Order: sequence, then C-alpha cells, then structure tokens
Amino acid sequence: MAAFLQTNIRLNSIKIVPGRYSALTDHQFRAAYRIRCAAASPGKKRYNIALLPGDGIGPEVISVAKNVLQKAGSLEGLEFDFQEMPVGGAALDLVGVPMPEETFTAAKQSDAILLGAIGGYKWDKNEKHLRPEMALFYLRRDLKVFANLRPATVLPQLVDASTLKKEVAEGVDMMIVRELTGGIYFGEPRGIKINENGEEVGISTEIYAAHEIDRIARVAFETARKRRGKLCSVDKANVLDASILWRKRVTALASEYPDVELSHMYVDNAAMQLIRDPKQFDTIVTNNIFGDILSDEASMITGSIGMLPSASLGESGPGLFEPIHGSAPDIAGQDKANPLATILSAAMLLKYGLGEEKAAKRIEDAVVDALNKGFRTGDIYSPGNKLVGCKEMGEEVLKSVESKVPATV
Repeated sequence: MAAFLQTNIRLNSIKIVPGRYSALTDHQFRAAYRIRCAAASPGKKRYNIALLPGDGIGPEVISVAKNVLQKAGSLEGLEFDFQEMPVGGAALDLVGVPMPEETFTAAKQSDAILLGAIGGYKWDKNEKHLRPEMALFYLRRDLKVFANLRPATVLPQLVDASTLKKEVAEGVDMMIVRELTGGIYFGEPRGIKINENGEEVGISTEIYAAHEIDRIARVAFETARKRRGKLCSVDKANVLDASILWRKRVTALASEYPDVELSHMYVDNAAMQLIRDPKQFDTIVTNNIFGDILSDEASMITGSIGMLPSASLGESGPGLFEPIHGSAPDIAGQDKANPLATILSAAMLLKYGLGEEKAAKRIEDAVVDALNKGFRTGDIYSPGNKLVGCKEMGEEVLKSVESKVPATV
C-alpha cells in the first residue's frame, strides 16, 4: 500500500511566503513524507485515499480508522493507496501555511479524503489567514463540496449516554443536510473596517444565490426520499432576506418530489424542537451557519459528539469525510479519544464516496458489535461497561470486522 510516513525532519530552511498555499520542491516534501508503494493485487479494486490527520486527536483517530478501512476493504476485494499529508496546525508548523499546495493536490487527485481534526490553542493568536481552520474553508470551497451530510442516530446501546430522558432520545434517527460552501461563512463583503465615525465595524454577509439553494435542496429531497420521506427546511424567513429566498426556492422544488412531505421551521424553533421532540425529524436541510450549530446540538442527543461522522459531497470530484468533533487538544496524545466518529466517517467514505456499500456495512455492523460487547471510551462510558482507550476501541472494532460474515445490501 502507498503510505506517506512522517519523519522527525523539520523544514526550517524553506522560505515560506504567507498566504494560502506553499510550494515545496519534490525533494523537500519527500524528505518530510517518505513514500512506500506496492503493486496492486490482481482482481482487486484499488482506490487512492488522501489521509489528512491534522491536529490534536486527529492523528490518533485517523490511525485507527485507516486500519479499520483497510481491513473492511480487504475482506470485500478492495485495496487502498493511502497518502498521508499535513494540514491545519501541523502544516503551519511544518511549512508555514495551513494548506500546502501539495496537500491540496493530493486531496484533489484522490478518490476520497478522510480528515481527522484541525485547530488548537497553540495557533489561536495567529492572523486569520494563518489559522489552522482556514484549511477547512479552502478544502470545502476549492473541492466544491457543497452538501454536508451529518447523521444523528441514537443507538440503543448508547441511549443512556444521552443528556435527554430515555423516552425522548430513544429512537432518534435524523440526517442533517447542511449547505457548506455559501452563506455567511463565505459571503462578501466581509472583514473589519472603519466606519465614517472612525469606529471599527465587523461585517459578515449572509448571501445565497438561487442555484446554491436549489442544488442543496435537491440533495435533501433525494436524501429524504431514501429515508422516511419527511423533509424539514430550517431558515429565518421572518427576518432574513436570504432566508426568504431560501424558503421560496425550497417550496418551489417540492412539486418535483410529491413523495416527500415538506415542512418549514424557523431556526430558533428548530433548536428548541430538537431538544423537546427530536424524533419528529427525519431529514433537515438548512444553510451553512444554522447547520453548523444545529448539527452540534443534535450530536449531544446521541450521547457524544465523538459518535458522529459526516460526508461533504460535490457534483464531481472526491468527497471529504470527517468526524464532526474538534481537535480536543486537552486529551490529545493520551489515548482517550473516541475513534468511532472517524471510523463511521470511513464507512460514509465507502458508501457515499466510493459506492462500496458492502464494505461500509461491515464497518457499521462492527461498530455496533463492539458497543454490544460493552466497550466504551470515556465520553460514552457508563457503569457496567468496559472503559477503553482510542487504540483498544479500534482493536475491538477490527476484531468485529474480521469476525463478521460478508455483509449483504
């Protein structure tokens, strides 16, 4: 398998020009990320996977997920060439920018991308363009992955880990479809300026074009059609002009999907309803900032943000798959991280990114099997179960992947 193994070599001699990308010579980059390759086995499908471990607990959870992905794939006749590349704070420390040109090229040329986590206290005081989180914005924008799918399911084994009463949390199974490359995070004008009174003002613009709304709405309608046929569009159409257009466009598209029941909800009400009665939701579609907030809220219904994967997809090119948790620098390197969200992101990579549903089902079943056996990381632990670390949880999932008969779809 192809792999990029990071060494302890530091590239202190490289001159970096501040900005979005940096360019290293082939020799310089290979000095930091050594390459090993292997020939493809006859009769097996082969995919190129870009691994972006990032910061904090990112390298730990990516290492575990890579092993699970590799094992599940091998049992279903798949092989992977992995390219491990620096991104975020790790890239800043290595080459001076959060998104090196080589990393973006590897991501763009891959069949799918698996990302760990980005950011940390170490870089909090950096200028905006040199903050680790900018790497995510660059990736999402330049890969054109406009549709972010975030499932939130309360597994029966973890219902007691939810902060909600059992009768409220039990049976929750929703998909949040978040628009990812538009809205207030990318809208212009933006920035910090001086007004006519000499006072600083911060400007962020919530803006959506009709085609941006239409394409994410179609993804949501199609998603709802494959689930339970209910779609709730969340906006703030009583206040925001962008939301008025959002509601108008989503409503107009509903006639093309007569088998999907469409409803609308203001975002403040949706935030309350997620806590009051989360089972009323099947599929939710919403804009960038509302989706960011509501999906994190939904994660706590499931018991832990460490359980939730995500898939970011575009009309073409590789998809970006990542857990929705952050880099958790407080527990980084302590073998305390929950790798299940990243493992499940690998399952989404197989299912949505590569169309390999049998291998994806193997991973999903293995996660459930490990939980059935009582293994828990600290974030989902309850008395009577076995407390394990990141590595051991990964090992248990691996055992379950191997022990299962070939999955059927």
